[in-house]
Amino acid sequence: VQLQASGGGSVQAGGSLRLSCVASGRTFSSATMGWFRQAPGKEREFVSAITWSGGWTYYSDSVKGRFTISRDNAKNTVYLQMNSLKPEDTSVYYCAVDLSPPIGRTTMSQADRYDYWGQGTQVTVSS
Repeated sequence: VQLQASGGGSVQAGGSLRLSCVASGRTFSSATMGWFRQAPGKEREFVSAITWSGGWTYYSDSVKGRFTISRDNAKNTVYLQMNSLKPEDTSVYYCAVDLSPPIGRTTMSQADRYDYWGQGTQVTVSS
């Protein structure tokens, strides 16, 4: 399995970015795709996740209402639309895949459930 994240960049506060994560190497019909982020000196933080089949979505409180996760099954791609960006959103963003069937929305935020991780893409938001 390979995950390729892209779309990061530098924006001013209030701006928008869209991250993409292309998954390859197997079928993902029962998988969950997640986005996490990690800033220097901080622990990895859950951002959002979505299931491939059922369309469950889950967001951290810090991004709810500003970020939207979506998927394109035909392209094996998951997107993270980030609007109203804040300086505290500055991080390296990682996509990950949990190959186990989803068992509930709250478990989608558990990093240790994810089996494969992408290389990360930097998002920098200036004030």
